[in-house]
Amino acid sequence: MNDLWIILIGILVSWSCGILGCFLVLRKMSMVGDAISHSVLPGIVLAFLISGTRESFAMMIGAAALGLVTVFLIQMFQNSGVQSDASIGVVFTALFAVGVVLISIFTRQVDLDLDCVLYGEIAYAPWDTLQINSYSLGPRAIWGIGSSFLLNVFVIGLFYKQFKICSFDPGLAAALGIPVAFFHYLLMGLVSISTVASFESVGAILVVGMIIVPAATAYLLTESLGKMIGITMAIGAVSSAAGYFMAFVLDASIAGSMISVAGAIFFIVFFLSPKHGILAKKWARRKMISEH
Repeated sequence: MNDLWIILIGILVSWSCGILGCFLVLRKMSMVGDAISHSVLPGIVLAFLISGTRESFAMMIGAAALGLVTVFLIQMFQNSGVQSDASIGVVFTALFAVGVVLISIFTRQVDLDLDCVLYGEIAYAPWDTLQINSYSLGPRAIWGIGSSFLLNVFVIGLFYKQFKICSFDPGLAAALGIPVAFFHYLLMGLVSISTVASFESVGAILVVGMIIVPAATAYLLTESLGKMIGITMAIGAVSSAAGYFMAFVLDASIAGSMISVAGAIFFIVFFLSPKHGILAKKWARRKMISEH
């Protein structure tokens, strides 16, 4: 049963992160997910210090707040003339460093360490169950990540057209009266919540893989946003299941194996994609030359 729980947790993480990843890839903001996943660390520590608890809700509030601060600072630096990649690098390394310092100073006697935050351990997730009146409701990770996934589905479904227009043509969205900045920060808030919801199962660094890799792979296979989201979720599910069995055979990191499988799928698609693949482009170029 634990095997099924682990695979299900991996699938939920890939779905929760992948839906948002599609919009980040379209906006050419993939590395913002990486920045948020690191910069939310001080928000988690501050949430713990203020609330005195490691409950997921408090952590999510702290992470979401720092995620929005991260995006605001990146945007502010970009508007001031700093290059996009430099803005992202400065903000997330500075905030991440602050989080590391806060952990080393204030949480030495608490199970809130860098290994927990950065790497996670999905193999232990099924044992951390949600108990109500001595009755087990299953792993906490299922409830936390599942709630994050449902929140993403609800918000994206509710404002699908707005998110779509803002992603493809922000200028048109602004001309139509859509509050582009609001939906920008709303998306980043969802990324922050999804990131912290996945900390204890796969870790922050590996969440970045689930945000970027399946969505980038789907981007090479279709030009329809709806199909892109569906393909992203399918790749995430396959990567989670195949990655678990790969880790079992190799006796390796489960979360790392899941991302490795997703990466392997990306490289296969990168070469074999009917329209954007390397081989397809070479074939089209040869055909064009032969016709002339």
